[in-house]
Amino acid sequence: MRLPSAFPLITLAFMAVAVSSLPARAADPVAVGDLSVLDPWARASAGSAANGAAYLEIRNAGSQSDWLLGAESPVAMATHIHETTMDGGVMRMRPVEGLEIPAGGTVSLRPQGLHIMFMKLHAPLAEGESIALTLVFERAGRIELTVPVAGPGAMESPAAQTH
Repeated sequence: MRLPSAFPLITLAFMAVAVSSLPARAADPVAVGDLSVLDPWARASAGSAANGAAYLEIRNAGSQSDWLLGAESPVAMATHIHETTMDGGVMRMRPVEGLEIPAGGTVSLRPQGLHIMFMKLHAPLAEGESIALTLVFERAGRIELTVPVAGPGAMESPAAQTH
């Protein structure tokens, strides 16, 4: 049986459609020096909320600690490292001056814990969009990220939601 001459093109087109319908995988880590930032994401604004939050994981493969000193983003008037704690049954948020990333260790910024806080958003964070975020470290310097925005009540990254 002789195959039509267009068979290779038809096969390639079918494979392209099949691959494009696969769930998105987590973005590759962004690495600078010994630090890697994995799975950054932000939560969409609920209604007209003036503040927002981003979450991520930082791994230090080095033999020396590094410190996350701050964060910057054009989406808000101010960007801070925050911590959520329980105090007498009341959930409270407070700024953190710096965050140690221990040698050989990992620090996770997750909902209801450590997070990046966007204060006085210029516009609501919209699900499906991406925002710019720069992390500033004592040793590694600046790490620039593109952060996908998940739904308003999300508790995990958009990449994790597809699996």
